[in-house]
Amino acid sequence: MNILRADHLGMCFGVRDAIALAKSEAARRPITVLGDLVHNATVVEDLRERGVRFERSTEALATPTVMITAHGASDRLIAEVRGRGHTVVEATCPLVHHAHRSLAALVRDGFHPVVIGQRGHVEVRGLTEDHPGCDVILSEADLDAVAPRPRFGVVSQTTQPVARVRAMVAALRSRFPDSEVAYRDTVCQPTKQRQQAAEDLASRCDVVIVIGGTQSNNTRELVATCARLCDRVHHVETAADLQEGWFDETGTVGITAGTSTPDDIIDEVEECLERIAARACRQEWVAA
Repeated sequence: MNILRADHLGMCFGVRDAIALAKSEAARRPITVLGDLVHNATVVEDLRERGVRFERSTEALATPTVMITAHGASDRLIAEVRGRGHTVVEATCPLVHHAHRSLAALVRDGFHPVVIGQRGHVEVRGLTEDHPGCDVILSEADLDAVAPRPRFGVVSQTTQPVARVRAMVAALRSRFPDSEVAYRDTVCQPTKQRQQAAEDLASRCDVVIVIGGTQSNNTRELVATCARLCDRVHHVETAADLQEGWFDETGTVGITAGTSTPDDIIDEVEECLERIAARACRQEWVAA
C-alpha cells in the first residue's frame, strides 16, 4: 500500500497564530474564549488543560479578558463584550478581517449585502450581524428568498470552495439580470490551495483519508471535494478512527487535512496507516 500526502494540508497560519496567542495569554492571566477558538476538539481540549475557558454566551463570561476566535465576530458582538467590562483580545484570522472589510465597503458604496456561506456558521454570523437584512445563500434554492435589488454586493465565507462561490455569483446574476452584482473574492488562499491539492490527490488514490474536526466546515468541504473524484473517502478526527477494513485491496491511500488539524495528528494518522500497510504486506507474503 502506497501512502501519499496532499501537497497542501493541515493548519493554516491564521489558526496557528490564534492557538499561539491563546496559549500566550493563558500563561499570563485567566482568559475565556467566546465560542470554539478553532473547530478541532483535540486543540480545544489541549487549551482547556492550559486553563483556557470556553463559553458560548456573553452572559456566561467570567474572566476579565475575553478572546474572539479565529472565525471572527461582528463589531456589534465585540462592543457588547466590551460593554460588559471585559478586555477583548482578537485572534481573528487576517483573511476573515479582509472579508469583513470587503463587505463593509460594499455596503458603504450602496450595495445590498450578500454572503455565500453556511447559514449559522460562526464566521458567517460575524459577517452578517453588522448588516441587517443581509442575505445568506449557499445553493440556488436559497435565491428564492432573495428580493430584487438594484445592486448586490457579494462576499463569501473564507472556507467555501471557489467553484461553488463562482457558480452562486453567476446564479445571482442570472436570477437578477437587471441588477448590478459586485463580487469580492474572499475565499482564503490556504483554502484554495488545500482544495486544489485535495482534487489532485483524490484523482490518484484508491482511498482518501481526510483529517479534521467534525464541526470544521473546511474539512467537510475537503471530504466533498475528494468524494467527487474517489469512491472511498473517510473523514477521521484522529488515528483512533481508522478502520483496517477500509484498506482491503488498496493500492494507494491519500491523506489530506483541514486547516485546524495539528501536524502531530496528521503524523499519527500516517504512522498508523504505515502499520496497517506493513501488516497487509506480511499477510500477502504468508499467503504467497
